[in-house]
Amino acid sequence: MRGEAGIELSRSGLATFSQATSLFFRSLFAFFIIELKSRRVIHVGVTRNPTDAWTAQQLREATAYGEGPKYLIRDNDCKFGVGFARVAKTSNIEILKTPYHAPRANAICERFLGRVRRAGLDHLLILHEKQLHRMLTAYIQYFNRVRPHQGIKQQIPEPKAGPLLAERADGEVISYPVLGGLHHDYRLSA
Repeated sequence: MRGEAGIELSRSGLATFSQATSLFFRSLFAFFIIELKSRRVIHVGVTRNPTDAWTAQQLREATAYGEGPKYLIRDNDCKFGVGFARVAKTSNIEILKTPYHAPRANAICERFLGRVRRAGLDHLLILHEKQLHRMLTAYIQYFNRVRPHQGIKQQIPEPKAGPLLAERADGEVISYPVLGGLHHDYRLSA
């Protein structure tokens, strides 16, 4: 399957940064890699000081064992430097830069970052990097495994593995809180 630009959607990813502010007004940066076709978030990393070396290490961790996208779309941020490009080249990933002043070129990332902000960051007080990383990891599990996506016909990026159990008429619906109750996952009891 190919997109408008002629790239393979099934083997393409998006890389982006989001900035958050801690309770003590310190900047924290979250780095995300998102699979383009399924909208599945592949990797998240959090730091106070995003350097080229740190960003390159995040790409290494996200593409371990050669399991990376063929194309990686990114913006023109200076955090994506020479080290990042070197890791991408050794991993056989072609880097595609978004054009300047073209917010639609990276619309999936912008939509995802807006969701993260509205669904979690606007409701929580962040103290430090580890707390932000835990919050983002919990939200990404919810995003990938529970929340349906309108852009992919109400599917979830990571379908549940294994056979589906037959629904019982007497099954009770159980609510599992996500992010301390900001969101919920509903399942039938066995």
